[in-house]
Amino acid sequence: MFLRIAVSRKYKFLEKDGLYFVSFATVNWIDVFVRPDYCEIITDSLNYCVKNLGMELYCWCIMPSHLHLIYSARDNNPEIILGRFKEHTSKALIKAITANMQESRREWLLWMFKRAAAKSSNVSNHQFWQHNNKPIQIWSANVIEQKADYLHYNPVVAGFVAEPWYWRYSSAVDYYTGVKGLVDICLL
Repeated sequence: MFLRIAVSRKYKFLEKDGLYFVSFATVNWIDVFVRPDYCEIITDSLNYCVKNLGMELYCWCIMPSHLHLIYSARDNNPEIILGRFKEHTSKALIKAITANMQESRREWLLWMFKRAAAKSSNVSNHQFWQHNNKPIQIWSANVIEQKADYLHYNPVVAGFVAEPWYWRYSSAVDYYTGVKGLVDICLL
């Protein structure tokens, strides 16, 4: 599923064995994750990373234009896992959008991703994700709780749901209800 390793020069994971909060967005903050098919590509890819790449995922949330994750890497390679995840999902999502004849914004989306790639020195054809992730290493229980609350309450603050556990594309259901969500996680 994941073949090449593409690591942006902007990734800064200083302590390879650390726990990290990362957020990353689509180019131009385009709302792509408004269709279940596209969100499923993300959840399937996260599950793949957990099962096959050594990702230890603690919290996650898919918003319309971006993702939040709290994770670490069993093999002390958090930047490689994230790079492989982003590379794979970029290709899979471009392919899904291209094939989706029901996608009303298909031509516009593909044009935007092609336009972004033309402005990038290290991307050919289409650029789906912005390059920066701004990883924040989490050092304390207070910061872990703050970041977990932030990502779980993101859909509430955006006005999509009344409570975090109602957002289908998040680990909030695992934490607040005890029901297993769409992605295999390690509870904090």
